Amino acid sequence: MKINEIIAEELGVKVWQVDAAIKLIDEGNTIPFISRYRKPVTGELNDLQLRTLDERLKYLRGLEERKTQV
Repeated sequence: MKINEIIAEELGVKVWQVDAAIKLIDEGNTIPFISRYRKPVTGELNDLQLRTLDERLKYLRGLEERKTQV
């Protein structure tokens, strides 16, 4: 299962919403900025969902990186 799918399932949102949020985060946008000004792009994800998404994304990416190092 891909990271995006895992996060979507955990948050109870659609995969496209997670994809859009990750794209914005990877482009360097902050969570408050995304929450306030990019709601239509993320399908109305709120601040709490975006913060949780960001934390899980960092954690799961870290796990993937450690797996490849072993």
